[in-house]
Amino acid sequence: MELFVRFCDRLAVACGVASGLLMIVSTLLVLAEIFVRTAFSKTLYITEEYSGYMMEAMTFLALAYTLKDKGHIRMTFLHTIAKGRAKVMVDIFAFCVGAVFCAVLTYTTADFFWDAVMTKSRSMSISQTYMAIPQFFMPFGTLVMTLQFFAEIFRSVLLLRSGKVDDVEAESNLLGR
Repeated sequence: MELFVRFCDRLAVACGVASGLLMIVSTLLVLAEIFVRTAFSKTLYITEEYSGYMMEAMTFLALAYTLKDKGHIRMTFLHTIAKGRAKVMVDIFAFCVGAVFCAVLTYTTADFFWDAVMTKSRSMSISQTYMAIPQFFMPFGTLVMTLQFFAEIFRSVLLLRSGKVDDVEAESNLLGR
């Protein structure tokens, strides 16, 4: 279980780094468009389209990293009331719900991606981008997030087994989460 948790954490970090790199590339593409329009009164034609594709990829790639880093919006009402084991059990329940939701989302987005692969659909813009390429990031990102939910479940189970539940209470308060 610990090996799986470490693998998922590393995969989430790698996806987060890839998301950050895509943000840099997207910014550079927009800056290049601005430069070309200003200096030469021309356009690159692909800037808006590819920036949109990169935004989608950034969003889906960053999901698991954000979960690992406890960055998603949380409803903390039960979390503030529950103490010790009960708090960890609330977390496990929430992670299970999230895992089921993300598994369904992974299946749905994979079907969407596979349809693009089978129909060989292309964008209607000048670039005629093969749509399966940008659509790949949807099922991949949600799959990595599903795995990260399972890693969080396993991490919570390991915490319950270790008996160090009170230490988490102190850490949780220190982090402001």
